[in-house]
Amino acid sequence: MSNPKSTASVIGRAANDPKVFMNKDGSKKVTLTVFVERGYTDAQGNRISDALPFESFVRAQTTGTGPFAHVHRGDLVALSYEPRMNRYIKNGTEVFEVKLEIQSISFLESRTTTQARLAERATKAESQNLQAQAGPVAAAAPAVAHASAVLDEQLPFQTA
Repeated sequence: MSNPKSTASVIGRAANDPKVFMNKDGSKKVTLTVFVERGYTDAQGNRISDALPFESFVRAQTTGTGPFAHVHRGDLVALSYEPRMNRYIKNGTEVFEVKLEIQSISFLESRTTTQARLAERATKAESQNLQAQAGPVAAAAPAVAHASAVLDEQLPFQTA
């Protein structure tokens, strides 16, 4: 068990679906970026969010990716994590790198809400694919479609 004095917690929305990397021993490394709001607003009244990169490891004995199989872009989650300092030599220079290692994850929205968000993403992707296959008519307005896609990537959750 980790030292409770060296852990921290955050609440935020997943910026993307978790990425999974297989290790040689059969375990998996999972990376997840979460948008975490700061505790204040700027001069214009906007709340600023930071994209924090987290990682976790799933044992080889665990089927799939454990709880990370249920995390999707836009989901509201609470993460308990422990900061880690990695130290290694790269090109003859000593590198110090802070990692935020997830100790536990809690889902703060109902399964119905997250499933509805997934269905909406799938419907949107299908309609974009159909528009792309339609040919010259869809090519007439690529700037608008592209601009909305960029906004969705920057803010992966709905504010309304």
